[in-house]
Amino acid sequence: MSTHQRLRKFNTKDTYPEQNLDNDLCQAVVANGVVYLRGQIGQDLETRESVGIGDVEAQAEKAMANIKMLLEEAGSGLEDIVKVTVYLIDPRYREAVYRVMGKWLKGVYPVSTGIVVQALARPEWLVEIDATAVISEGASK
Repeated sequence: MSTHQRLRKFNTKDTYPEQNLDNDLCQAVVANGVVYLRGQIGQDLETRESVGIGDVEAQAEKAMANIKMLLEEAGSGLEDIVKVTVYLIDPRYREAVYRVMGKWLKGVYPVSTGIVVQALARPEWLVEIDATAVISEGASK
């Protein structure tokens, strides 16, 4: 029987106080050697403050830094990413975001899906990056 490890638990009433929500979520779940991350945006995970407002590259940088930090907390790493999904609110942001991602994922070769959406959960968020990774045999927990 497998156990799931849930990292950085939070409730949406704290994250989105302006919305009438009360959902228990987390930033990462480890199940059967796979790390599933919540979509990451330009937000400081400690303070919940948005960063890079109006700057899609800065938001992508913060999202990738968050992904790296969460994967390491889960016993994985960027090199273990197998799938990324990128949500953009404007297709013109694609090149800038993919350049940032490419820098962080050089030599990793994950599969990738890009989606243009009308909006994200907060109006100041321009990009969200979702990642799934595995825990390598040699990774330390």
